This record gives sequence, structure tokens and C-alpha cells, in this order.
Amino acid sequence: MDVKQTWIAFIHDLQNRICAALEQCDGKAVFVEDEWHRAEGGGGKTRVIANGDVLEKGGVNTSIVFGDVTDAMRTQLKINGSKWFACGLSLVIHPINPFVPTVHCNYRMFELYNENDVVIDRWFGGGTDLTPYYLMEEDAKHFHQTYKDACDAFDATFYPKFKEECDNYFVNWHRNKERRGIGGIFYDHQRPDEKKDVNFWIEFAQKCGNAFIDAYVPIVEKRKQTAYTVENKHWQEIRRGRYVEFNLVHDRGTIFGLKTNGRIESILMSLPPTVRFEYNYQPQPGSEEDKLLQACLHPRDWLNEISEAERVAWAKRSNSC
Repeated sequence: MDVKQTWIAFIHDLQNRICAALEQCDGKAVFVEDEWHRAEGGGGKTRVIANGDVLEKGGVNTSIVFGDVTDAMRTQLKINGSKWFACGLSLVIHPINPFVPTVHCNYRMFELYNENDVVIDRWFGGGTDLTPYYLMEEDAKHFHQTYKDACDAFDATFYPKFKEECDNYFVNWHRNKERRGIGGIFYDHQRPDEKKDVNFWIEFAQKCGNAFIDAYVPIVEKRKQTAYTVENKHWQEIRRGRYVEFNLVHDRGTIFGLKTNGRIESILMSLPPTVRFEYNYQPQPGSEEDKLLQACLHPRDWLNEISEAERVAWAKRSNSC
């Protein structure tokens, strides 16, 4: 098995299928591809969508990049070796309607080589997380159940562990541990071993990547026609500001891209089109906006109350999309 080519083929196929599903969901806008090349090695396919009936801005990007390990990488990223390779998919979707959540998804593989081009380290990472602007508990339950099912197919310990990692990664620590959204799953630096080999981690990523459409598209279909007000849009832009803060201050993917001379347009594609930064803005206590904020301050076990009827309803909606 050629690990690199297997992974690359999966990433490109996933990009194609997700873009097709999101275009169908929007009904108007289509993705425009910008293929780029990196002087130090590699390149990628940035696909962007904008000004649709449902999707205000988004991107589904793939990259295959490689190069020499620099002194800056050794110092700042703690990478030791001669050469490196990274390939992955990263997406962020910002819908127009404040009742439709923003979503982020990323799956990647990293390899490190010695002076003889022999692999000396390999790890996998990824995850998918949801950032709603108004808290719809059934949406949160559906999203988390979809990823629990994907995780349980491989290891029953994965979902609780990777959910906790997600809850504790997408955090604006400078804002009293305020989470960016209501989480999902997140894993990083998963290295193959005797019990879980390369095939295991590739197949796990495939399962999680394939789950994206089932996890997200039914939520969009259910909420995209919801009526909203100027006040709802104002709150969406306040929360988008928090999204920007996390991505620019804490996100390791953003930092890695900047430290490896990544393509700036693709790296900053994740930023929403319009945001607000208002001094000491606080939602009215007890309001729907405050309900969302409290959910971000205190991570929850979303699946302890899900009913079989809810699972069946979501399955039907997913199959109809």
C-alpha cells in the first residue's frame, strides 16, 4: 500500500463530494477552484463559494505540501528531521442565516523524514466542529450523534476522548475559557502502532470525513428558510468576531501555515465576511443569545437525552437530502 497516494486520493475525493453536496444545498452558488503552487514544494486546490442563497462565504481546500525542515520549524513547531510532508483537507462554511451554524472540518496526515528520505515519524489528525449562533439542542444532538456513531465503529473510547479534546481545543482562553462553539470531535498526533496501524487511521479518517455530509447538511436544510431579524444578524456578527479571535490567536493550523510559508489567501479563507467587535458586549441575561453563550462557557454532554425518535427523524432527513 502506498500510504501517500492512498491518503491523497481520499482527500481529493472527499473534497469533490463535499463541494457537490454543499452546492446542491445552496441551489445557486457554485465553488470556484483556484489551483496554487508553493515555491518550496507542493501546492493545493482552494475552492471557494460566496454570495449564494444559503452560503455567504466558504471554502473547501486541499493541500499537498512538503519541504526541508527549517530552523524556525525546529524552534517554534518542535519538529526534528530533515524533510517533511503534509496533506489534508480543511473547510469552513459561513451561512447567511444566523440560525444555520458555521462549520469547520479538517483531516490531515503529516510525515517526517531523515536525510535518506526514510519516514521517521507519521501522524494523523482531524475533526469536525459546529459553531451555532442560536442554540438548537436537537441540531447539537444530531451532530454529535453522527460523530459518535463514526467513532464507535472503530473504538468506543474515541468519541468521549475526542469530544473532550475538541471542547478544550477550540477555546478563547483570553475570554474566560469561552468555547468557539458547541464542539464535535478533534484528534491530533495519532501515530500508528501495532494495535492501530496506518490502515486503521486512514480508514478512521475516511469514516469521519464521510460523516460530514450526514452531520451538517440536514441541519442546513432544516434551518435555511428560518426567518431572522436585523438583531439576529447583529448577534451572528458578534459571535463571528469570536471565531476570528480564535483562528488568529490560538489555532495551530493557522500558525503552522504561517510558519511554513503557506498560502495566505487559503489560510485566511476561514475568516467570515462580516464581523463585529463591540466594546464589552453582553447579551441580555436569559435571552436566546445568552443561552448560546452559556453553552459555549460550559461544555455539555449532548447525547445523554437523545431519544430514538430524534435519531430516526434525523436519519430520514439525512436520506432525503
